[in-house]
Amino acid sequence: TALCFRCMAILQQHSTMAFSKTITVLTLLATAVGSFYSVDAAAAALVDSATKINFDDKLGNLSLFGVGVRKKGPIKVYSVGMYSGDDAKQSIASAPKSNTLSTLCNSIIASEQTTFVLKMNFKVGAEKMAAAIAESVNPRASNKAQVDTLKKLILDGVAAKGAATPGTTLQFDCSDEGVKVSVDSKEIG
Repeated sequence: TALCFRCMAILQQHSTMAFSKTITVLTLLATAVGSFYSVDAAAAALVDSATKINFDDKLGNLSLFGVGVRKKGPIKVYSVGMYSGDDAKQSIASAPKSNTLSTLCNSIIASEQTTFVLKMNFKVGAEKMAAAIAESVNPRASNKAQVDTLKKLILDGVAAKGAATPGTTLQFDCSDEGVKVSVDSKEIG
């Protein structure tokens, strides 16, 4: 938890970034508070030990940084993998241990794209899933209309299949241009 809050503080210092990228990165980092396992520079695919969900080492040209689990009480709701550019991974690999968190946050900010892949482990209704992510974004957002848009995109994408069931994948591609949301590889907006 301390890692996420310290990272949020560093990211929040960069208020000139596009709202959508900053807030989504903050929120998705904060949702993986149960545990977060990082991948070293030479590592391949990684399995979240809590859910046994596998994450590929690459997503297009982005590299896997680590995986974590979102727990609600004893329930392991989903695993999340964070992907970003190789330049960010190299920055972290060369950073002193005492500076790794700061380097990670600064590397994410500087990266052209950071993607979060949420893989469901537990069934959650569309409204509940959309509301949970929107509620976690809302306190950090200055533009509430953008939070509503994010919520609607998640709701529309998940509702199209009925619910976020085990195996459902939500992908958030965060760039300076905004956030692209996909559900099961289908772009929602």
